This record gives sequence, structure tokens and C-alpha cells, in this order.
Amino acid sequence: MSLRQQLATALTSQPTPLAAPAQLAVNHDVDHLEVELTALDSIACAFQRLALQTERIRGAGTDVLKKVSQDISTRVTYLLEAIGPIEIDSEGAVIQLRSLPPQKGDDGTVYYEMLVRNGGSIELRRWKNQPGSSARVPLQAEVTREVLLRLTEDFVAAAKFGESVNP
Repeated sequence: MSLRQQLATALTSQPTPLAAPAQLAVNHDVDHLEVELTALDSIACAFQRLALQTERIRGAGTDVLKKVSQDISTRVTYLLEAIGPIEIDSEGAVIQLRSLPPQKGDDGTVYYEMLVRNGGSIELRRWKNQPGSSARVPLQAEVTREVLLRLTEDFVAAAKFGESVNP
């Protein structure tokens, strides 16, 4: 079974509504997916972190990670905000993507952040910056079950793309 199918099965096995936060982990081939669920019902869910660990981009150079980041920002167009690369750490081999533009309101700025690392990971979180503070606080990302499954597919597809362009 694919990661998407395994995650769908794992979601179905959880009680609804979710009584307590749950850590879901599924594996397929060289891919390992983790979801830190905080809420779940028959249609939607909330999570603190969605992360794919994969051998496909482990050890990839910055140029490959840039291509993976661009590929994933082209694929993931269905969140509350579009995401795109904003910072490249060539030394640490990490590409940071964020909401472009983030949601700004009187109570702060809210945005998605995705990190693509040459250690082999793609990770998505939601954050909030409070007005007048440099500190940020984690938020739950709230999506439908279908969006969570689609994110899983898009993470794997971007990692496979990275594998195909990695010399």
C-alpha cells in the first residue's frame, strides 16, 4: 500500500472525535511519514506537524533541494495561502518555504512554513507571530482529510522528483 493508502487506513482507525493528540506513522519503501494529529472528525483534522523522512533526497545538494522546493510549491496550491521558497541555507542545506503572502490581522501574522532538508526530510507546520513580539507560536494546521492525504502524495512526488534530478 502507498503512504496515502496507509495514512487513510490509520486515520480511519482513530476514534472520532479524537480523544487526545495522536502520533501517526506509516512507512512505504524508503519513505516514512509522521503526522502529529491534534483533532480528527469524519471530514477534517488538525495537526501540529506533517513530516516525510525519505532516502530519496538524503544528502542532496542545495541545487537539488531548490528544485524540490520549487516543485512542491507548484504542487501545493490548495492550502489557505500559497507557499514558496523564502530562504536558502546553502551551508546547512535547508530550503525554507513560507506562505506568500501570510495572513495578517490585528492579532498577528499566521503562515505555513515548510522545510526541505538534505537530511532527507520535508516538514510542514503552521505558525503565528504575535504583534510586538519576535517570538512565534505553533498553531494547528486545519485541513480536510482529503487535503492531508493529498499533501502526503505531493511530499512523496516532490521527493521522487528530487531523486530524479539528483546526480
